[in-house]
Amino acid sequence: MLLAACAKAPQPAAPKPLAVKVVVVTMFEIGEDQGDTAGEFQLWKERQKLSERLPFAHHHDLYMNPDTGVLVLLTGMGSINSASAVMELGMDPRFDLSKAYWVVAGIAGVDPENASIGSAAWAEWLVDGDLSYEIDPREMPKDWPTGYLPLDSTRPYDPKRPPNHGEVFHLNPALVDWAYGRTRDIQLPDSPGLQKERARYKDYPNAQKPPFVLKGDNLAGMTFWHGKVLNEWAEKWVDYWTEGKGEFVTSAMEDTGSFASISYLASTGKVDKNRFLVLRTASNYTMQPPGQTAAEHLLQENAGYAGLQASVESAYTVGAAIVDEIAAHWDQYKDHTPGSTPAQ
Repeated sequence: MLLAACAKAPQPAAPKPLAVKVVVVTMFEIGEDQGDTAGEFQLWKERQKLSERLPFAHHHDLYMNPDTGVLVLLTGMGSINSASAVMELGMDPRFDLSKAYWVVAGIAGVDPENASIGSAAWAEWLVDGDLSYEIDPREMPKDWPTGYLPLDSTRPYDPKRPPNHGEVFHLNPALVDWAYGRTRDIQLPDSPGLQKERARYKDYPNAQKPPFVLKGDNLAGMTFWHGKVLNEWAEKWVDYWTEGKGEFVTSAMEDTGSFASISYLASTGKVDKNRFLVLRTASNYTMQPPGQTAAEHLLQENAGYAGLQASVESAYTVGAAIVDEIAAHWDQYKDHTPGSTPAQ
């Protein structure tokens, strides 16, 4: 009787984890979550009917539509925030993310060689711009084209490419092609303001086009760099680390951090790294137009990106086309990822 009295009462079973179909990853919001000028998060909150708020010990609470299985994460800016937020979500016992697709939907700078502001680019390659050695250009050898050089190397763009420490990630190309193919003909918003800004890039035909959807790779770095000289570095840096297979199109801060966490989580079976997509939409050009200095253009853009609202709208419009497709036809995509080439 004494033993029976001392026995522990039965513990209630842990609630079954919420099965998530799609995680949308956003990085910042401007003010309120709805009803004012929209950042990356707000349109998802308003249009995806994210009625369920889930406390989250990071930058921002999570929001979910329990009927569609779409969960939206707001990480905060920078790779430290994005990596830690994705890792925290991936380890959260409240969710089953084992079959979830991940769609990064954020704004970015864009190389005028490749696209115009308001355009949307699906990345196949993610390249990190922070993992490097750096010498101030005023002190570097005169025959060096830049003061940046890879870790474990002896000069910029060392032909003996060092091991990959996290400088480059290759997403599932078949999934990227599938997403691009489904969205390539979407008409993106244009405006007189966009037309005026892109007309300044007279020597860049792609920069003068109305906004469009393309494939193009992303360079991530915690420093908001700007200007023609650094733009040339970005082009070469992406070409170097992808061994000529990738092409620099967009510049942002977070995506290598996010995918690094996904790669670690994948080894535990908590997520599938082959279901990760990065969509970046152009809010500004990464370099100045003819007739203006880099400093002048940077300060002008910091006062208000010429393509901010267009890029936010494009991120939702293009991203939602994929999110809605997956959520609405889950029986088709739950156990079958479009394409079969693994991420690396």
